[in-house]
Amino acid sequence: MMTKRIDILVANDFHDETISTLDKLYKTHHLWKYSEEQKKNLICSLQGKCKAVVTGSWNCDKIVYTLDSLEIISCFGVGVDIIDFNETNSRGIKVSNTPNVLNDSVAEIALALILATARNTVAADKFVRNKEWQNGSFPFAQSLTGKTLGIVGLGSIGEEIVQRALPFNLNIAYHNRSPKNVPYKYYPSITELAANSDILLCMLPGGAATEKVINQEVFQNLGPTGIFINVGRGSTVDEDALVDALATNQIFAAGLDVYTNEPNVPEQLLSMENVVLLPHIGSATIEARRAMGQLVIDNLEAHFSEKPLLTPVTHS
Repeated sequence: MMTKRIDILVANDFHDETISTLDKLYKTHHLWKYSEEQKKNLICSLQGKCKAVVTGSWNCDKIVYTLDSLEIISCFGVGVDIIDFNETNSRGIKVSNTPNVLNDSVAEIALALILATARNTVAADKFVRNKEWQNGSFPFAQSLTGKTLGIVGLGSIGEEIVQRALPFNLNIAYHNRSPKNVPYKYYPSITELAANSDILLCMLPGGAATEKVINQEVFQNLGPTGIFINVGRGSTVDEDALVDALATNQIFAAGLDVYTNEPNVPEQLLSMENVVLLPHIGSATIEARRAMGQLVIDNLEAHFSEKPLLTPVTHS
């Protein structure tokens, strides 16, 4: 167990329970509580003695890279597209994240969005609460049985989604950069997958390589009965094209847990009945967040004990 003599710079307010544990184990410095000028003074005072930064993986203050003694950035979360890997690689700074421990929670939200959009359950709840049922029946929705779920980015979370989708009698197809050894139909492009799917689910990471790859052409191929689900990263979607696809009935519905500029959601989506909007809660369960926090701490302890990181992230 580490002592409070070890300085840790906590870049943002990512998870109260984890930060409280870090406070007990280390001498922590809460960067987000400082003004810009105070941040500079803090970094100056930590030069040469602070070797670790802990941050939520979705937001990292760039000032942390001015810490000359930095050796490790331990991220709370999976996606690390906010990390400056040019900087970390050139300086030999290690980076870790918290994969796998949140797979179940994200897969559950994916299935929740599939059911909510296909069966229109959010609107159905509103229909009852507004006493509209007294004036007639609720419109028919879609069954899942026999439909094809196309997954863009079939990684570990995608495979957990598959295990939950199969009992609903969904067929599975996917697109990755290359085929995997799995018994599901592979399509070499996203547009081909969309054209052959009833439900298109995006699990892609963020970053320049995937920016707006879910675009107008994809939605046109998905078609007027198609459903789009995103539990990956908001930056992968051309949100203007999505708004247009929903407004003009190019697609049937969408279920979103992530957005390009969180917590800001395109104003047009807020008034649409054919979209379900969640506030990025894929991993937001008590169990998942606690396990993520423990992995952050375990990576720090491994580094300070001169052992290999449990979940290192490398980018060339």
